Amino acid sequence: MKDKILAESAKLLWKYGVRTITMDDIARRLGISKKTIYLHFSDKEDIVYQAVKHHIEHEMIECDRVMCLDMNPIDEMLLVSDMMRRQADAINPSLLMDVQRYYPKAWAFFLDHKEKRIINDIKANLKRGVEQGFYRSDINLDTMARLRVELVQLGFDDRIFPNNKDVKDVIATQEQLLHHFIRGILTEAGFATYNERVKSFN
Repeated sequence: MKDKILAESAKLLWKYGVRTITMDDIARRLGISKKTIYLHFSDKEDIVYQAVKHHIEHEMIECDRVMCLDMNPIDEMLLVSDMMRRQADAINPSLLMDVQRYYPKAWAFFLDHKEKRIINDIKANLKRGVEQGFYRSDINLDTMARLRVELVQLGFDDRIFPNNKDVKDVIATQEQLLHHFIRGILTEAGFATYNERVKSFN
């Protein structure tokens, strides 16, 4: 029952936003009482935390599949970003910011994950890109990896991008930020590969 509650809760939270959905909404969706939900989750924050944790773990499984394909660093960065874009199609644009503002436990899990996994994955991509001649040799790997992560978060911030009214707007913003970032680190050889890949992706 716990897995079913979590799965249905996540669908509601991702679609309508974590602030909008109540425990009553979740109970109605499942056709059960709130008392049954409280047998498995202490409160709504616990549900949000578990849903965010499950989503991130699933996302990392997908990332690992991409990274096992033994492709060049530019392709890898574009494919991972495309995977994230497809996942974002089903997520309310306000989700990340609302979790940051109102659900500290879930946000702390995301920050820990960002520090221990995401930044290191990006640094590994950048290091390979430098070694293979796609990225400039003068970039600072840690600085650029952190910049990339912060740009992704920035793209969800409705205080910075108030015109991002729906998922398509957020995706368009994320694509702009991604391509701006990649162009800033490419060598001439990298640009040739990048331009070819962008045409095929489009």
